[in-house]
Amino acid sequence: MKTFFINRCNHTLMTPYNSEKWDEWMRAALNGDQGAYRLLLNDLRRWLTAYFSKRIHQNAVEDLVQDTLMTLHGKRQTFDPKYPFGPWIGAIARHRWIDHMRATLKYVEVEIDEEFPSQRPERDESAKQDIRTLLNLIPPAQAEVIEMVKLQEMSVREVSEKTGHSPSSVKIMVHRGIKKMKTAVQEMQDEG
Repeated sequence: MKTFFINRCNHTLMTPYNSEKWDEWMRAALNGDQGAYRLLLNDLRRWLTAYFSKRIHQNAVEDLVQDTLMTLHGKRQTFDPKYPFGPWIGAIARHRWIDHMRATLKYVEVEIDEEFPSQRPERDESAKQDIRTLLNLIPPAQAEVIEMVKLQEMSVREVSEKTGHSPSSVKIMVHRGIKKMKTAVQEMQDEG
């Protein structure tokens, strides 16, 4: 039976996985079958790459794939073969993603502040991609203003002129939008 994961942000279908094969390979791996374990890891690598590519900047994908596979390797003995493997590995991947978002958001709070310009442009791009994902979780007007002020680095005055909002309204929208994004990340952490 083929199962598809759905990306919660834009509801597009992602790489399918064959849960029956994964279940079979994991059970065999737990019984010492190294060939089955290699098949499982190779198949998971493709799925995890697609899973993380939909959620984070490409610069961080391989690190998260490796981190998830290492977590699987370290925790594989805790898997109960009576249950399906797909949701178990999906939960691990989701937790690695949330940990990444948590770490990146802390970085972004400093990096997007005009008083602390970035010293590492590659992390800037990764953080900006993660922020764009979070922008989908807030009202479009707030997202637009945050995008202009924080990602396009436009001045409050420029954004005010372009959108027709007063400068103080732009500042309030940015503040409230960032607050909503922090709340959304906190809710994801609480769910995990």
